[in-house]
Amino acid sequence: MDRLDIIDTCNRMAWHADQREWEVLADLFADEATLDYTSLNGGEPVTLTPAQIVEGWRTGLEAYAATQHLLGTHLVTVDGDGALCTATFQATHRKANASRWTLGGTYRFDLIRTGGEWRITGVVMTAVWSDGER
Repeated sequence: MDRLDIIDTCNRMAWHADQREWEVLADLFADEATLDYTSLNGGEPVTLTPAQIVEGWRTGLEAYAATQHLLGTHLVTVDGDGALCTATFQATHRKANASRWTLGGTYRFDLIRTGGEWRITGVVMTAVWSDGER
């Protein structure tokens, strides 16, 4: 059952971001989570609160008319109350002028079980390819 709950938590991150369901999205994260998008943006990984994560994603994603993040090929390892889930992804971002930017690669999610729920403590996005205008 843990494996399915972990996959569900990771999928919900993509779903709630695409649906702009910011409050529900925030609930998927632990009190602090480390985000590593350096393969796309450079810089260093950052550790943020759920509110900071949501505010950053809201600002970034609202630049697009619509987004769709698809996750698949989930591989899950559970170690007590900790877990690791890796998944492939394809993310399509559509601008108001109908142009698209599509990105593909992998996600690595670190999770912890707290209060009977799995929460995300880390996300590493590794961009492998992209197509279109960012």
